[in-house]
Amino acid sequence: MGIKVLIIGSGAREHAVAASLLRGPSVEEVTVAPGNLGMTRDGIRITRLSTANHSALIDFVKDNDYDWVFVGPEVPLIEGIVDDFRNAGIKAFGPSKAAAQIEGSKDFAKQLMLRHGIPTSAYATFDDLEPARQYVLDHGAPIVIKADGLAAGKGVTVAMDVDTALDALNDIFVDHRFGRAGAKVVIEDFLQGEEFSLMCFAHGTDFWPMPIAQDHKRAYDGDKGPNTGGMGAYSPVPQIGDDVVATAIDTIIRPVLQAMDEEGMPFTGVLYAGLIATEDGPKVIEFNARFGDPETEVVLPRLTSDLGKGFDDILNDRTPTFTWDADSATLGVILASDGYPTTPVAGAAIPAIATDDHTHVYYAGVKQRPVEQRSSTEGPAVDGFTVKVTPNQDPYRADQQEQAQVRPSRDDLVSASGRVMLVATTAPTIAEAYRRVYELLDGLDTTGMFYRHDIGAKALKAVDGLNGQDADTDTSH
Repeated sequence: MGIKVLIIGSGAREHAVAASLLRGPSVEEVTVAPGNLGMTRDGIRITRLSTANHSALIDFVKDNDYDWVFVGPEVPLIEGIVDDFRNAGIKAFGPSKAAAQIEGSKDFAKQLMLRHGIPTSAYATFDDLEPARQYVLDHGAPIVIKADGLAAGKGVTVAMDVDTALDALNDIFVDHRFGRAGAKVVIEDFLQGEEFSLMCFAHGTDFWPMPIAQDHKRAYDGDKGPNTGGMGAYSPVPQIGDDVVATAIDTIIRPVLQAMDEEGMPFTGVLYAGLIATEDGPKVIEFNARFGDPETEVVLPRLTSDLGKGFDDILNDRTPTFTWDADSATLGVILASDGYPTTPVAGAAIPAIATDDHTHVYYAGVKQRPVEQRSSTEGPAVDGFTVKVTPNQDPYRADQQEQAQVRPSRDDLVSASGRVMLVATTAPTIAEAYRRVYELLDGLDTTGMFYRHDIGAKALKAVDGLNGQDADTDTSH
């Protein structure tokens, strides 16, 4: 009998992990808690259990005989959900609460790197506005202002002038924009270079790197506008050489895992390193204690081995095997609600997109169309689901979902939050993946949503440069 897996989370990242697990032969069943309705378009089961209700999730795992749990988002990891699962005798793929501090506090991560000589930018930490303001005035710009805690990717300001830096400090300390996450501020020297994301599967001091990716944080074309959770990504990254990646593994990934092990908080799970290739070599911008989003959605389609078996091997202290398609590229673009990231407007109709081995759609902020807008042929709404339920059935229980038919029709989803979905294509080259994904997107009705039109443009210029072509090659579509 195959492996049964419960995934914790609700976004496009968790959708991509679920889809990848189901591609392999070892996993028989995947349920996502709480998931989202878009996942059910791929036949993925969901159950409406809150990620904050650890005891209910533990009971659910035991009642439904899941073999292990995969935890996607950072918040439950930092709240200690993996510790709670393990204390209940349940195997969980993810770091402990102690190890997850590497993402939960930027100051913690900086101190760890400082103690162990891991390359990163110079910094200072403050818990009060006035000394932070004086530090900015003394050091000038460009400078980077970061809320210490979790801020959904929006707590960083790369200030190219002093006024912008001071405004960012006011947002954090005066307006309390990030709540408790802004109780402290980390101020860093600005680093110049090409950014990239290096993720690895880790177990103690052992690790297995994934292909690198490049994220696009700014909301608008040309890297303009506010920071977001990410507007798209691609993998591989041709402008980052293999030698740079090898150096990053030797000077960053290996030492940080050894450091965490030595300090009594060994890391098991996915370690994400946000890096920048500077003239002095790769340096750390940030660490995350989980898969990146949207990097996951463009890296996992390139996996050629069985992800479920790899996770199962790690959880059972066996040596896993992970293999990747070196002759393919995946490029993904986020569709976001109008007004994102500051004031997203929900309710946009979600277009139906046909998927295949080369076209991937991963859903995030979606919900069911309001009842007054649905056709009369759809079933009743149950807490946001369209389901057909027989007496005594719970439509959220995984063992009853086949009967309950938690399957939205192809046209009954609307946007619910900021990042709505990611559309990706896999092709032999970045250029072909770029052409395909934008050809697809430009043919959709995306009223009420927007997307960047230049995801991967840097890679196309880098490839043209490597091929001796004009670096200003047209990347229009």
